[in-house]
Amino acid sequence: MLDLKFVRENQEAVAQAMKNRHASWDASRFSELDEARRAAITEEEALQAERNATSKSIGQMMAAGEKDKAEAAKERVREINDQLAAVSAKREAADSELHDILLRTPNMPADTTPVGDDENDNPEVRRWGTPRDFEAEGIQMKPHWDLGADLHMLEPERAVKLAASRFVLLRGQAARLERAIINFMADTHASRGYKEWWCPAMANADTLTGTGQLPKFEDDLFKTREGLYLIPTAEVQLTNIHSGEVLEASDLPLHYCAFTPCFREEAGSAGRDQRGLIRQHQFNKVELVKFTAPEDSYDELEKLTDDACHVLDLLGLPYRVVRLCTGDLGFSSAMTYDIEVWMPSYGRYVEISSCSDFEDYQARRAAIRYKTDPRGKAMFVHTLNGSGVAVGRTVAAILENYQQADGSVRVPEALVPYMGVDTIGPAR
Repeated sequence: MLDLKFVRENQEAVAQAMKNRHASWDASRFSELDEARRAAITEEEALQAERNATSKSIGQMMAAGEKDKAEAAKERVREINDQLAAVSAKREAADSELHDILLRTPNMPADTTPVGDDENDNPEVRRWGTPRDFEAEGIQMKPHWDLGADLHMLEPERAVKLAASRFVLLRGQAARLERAIINFMADTHASRGYKEWWCPAMANADTLTGTGQLPKFEDDLFKTREGLYLIPTAEVQLTNIHSGEVLEASDLPLHYCAFTPCFREEAGSAGRDQRGLIRQHQFNKVELVKFTAPEDSYDELEKLTDDACHVLDLLGLPYRVVRLCTGDLGFSSAMTYDIEVWMPSYGRYVEISSCSDFEDYQARRAAIRYKTDPRGKAMFVHTLNGSGVAVGRTVAAILENYQQADGSVRVPEALVPYMGVDTIGPAR
């Protein structure tokens, strides 16, 4: 959440940032509410001062035998209390609306975030690996949903029978591959200094508000009758582990990771996006979260992005990294790198990870602070998050990029110890 004072003092910059993000921003309404709030606070303080002085005088009047004056003073105190109640109600109403406006206002983009309209304006930062030329190899490339069917590993029709479209049922070696990837990713990140957590798959409203999913994106979430929500990402839980806490500066940065199932009302086009593993209502991810001092956060973002890329390096999957422009930036993010893996069936790179620096936006919402001095002022940490990486899309990328002429799929070397085989063979 943006700081109220910052918004008040930087209205022009905020308005321009929201324009660049294609986000709505009612500057006049903000100013109206802010002025009403401050006027109410001034009036409250004046009334409280008058009440204190009048109350103090009552004892003096009684001691002096001025009973009538004392009774008049008591009546004035009662009038002041009524006035205070009315003024406080106005302030609380303005506070509430201002708070709601700020909760629904996205983060300010970082200076390094390029201005642009959509994904077409995202500049490429780097790429790794070379996509295979299946035609030159004499191989008829198959999309992963066809490969999965041929290998009797993906069961979309039965998934629909069990649930609905945009769910997947993995069978045999596909289920093993999914599990192998999860364990491989968790082990890889743990070896690079991330502390692993096991988190609830549901979260309360306060937790989702802390990371920015609520109130803005409630319609994108699955909600239970008890008021809990299925988590859209482990970021929600990992970040809020320290909600309402004051951390020691000496403990920063903190590096956390967790595997969780994730649940979203995923959008996507009919046809291809409804096939395969790219857009699902339920999917698995190994998530990375960092808590840092402000001066370190962007260096840590580079390291976090490298950690996510390292997974793809080890798997030998071609990918590229792009920097998101303002029009494509996530709600809570100040700056984001997207990592996109090469998908032969799409003929292009497809997002498999987003690595973001939220600066103090989430920390302010979740009240996560730190101190450099026990006697000093507590300051907001910076939070970062990245997928390390999306498991289902990794399965799809492996199937497509490692397919062979005989219909089998070669297992990436890094996964062989987890799979126990080096090839997923055709069904017989």
